[in-house]
This record gives sequence, C-alpha cells and structure tokens, in this order.
Amino acid sequence: MNKDQVKGVGEQIKGKVNEAVGKATNDPAKELKGDLQQGAGKVQKAYGDAKEDAKDQAKRHNP
Repeated sequence: MNKDQVKGVGEQIKGKVNEAVGKATNDPAKELKGDLQQGAGKVQKAYGDAKEDAKDQAKRHNP
C-alpha cells in the first residue's frame, strides 16, 4: 500500500464524517463538502492503486 492509497482512504473517511455531520445538523454545505472529499479520496486511491499495479507488473516482467 502506498501513500496515495492511504491518503485516499483517509479522505474518504473524513468525507463520510462530514457528510454525516451535515445530514445530522441539516447543513447542506457540510454535506456537500463531505461528498466532494469522498470523491477526491476515491480518485486519489484509484491513482495509488494504478501505481501499485504498475509496480507489480514491472516486477513480474523484470525479475
């Protein structure tokens, strides 16, 4: 697991918390912030996943 994957998951968690707080307090701005954080976290994790896949493939082809 690389730093992009870890940061991405962390951002998704923060986003879920902000979304839940926004719903609980009826704060649409906080809810939207949470949604955006989750989206950004998913993108960052996907980037990290792609980096890991590329590294794994490189290891397989160059032992």
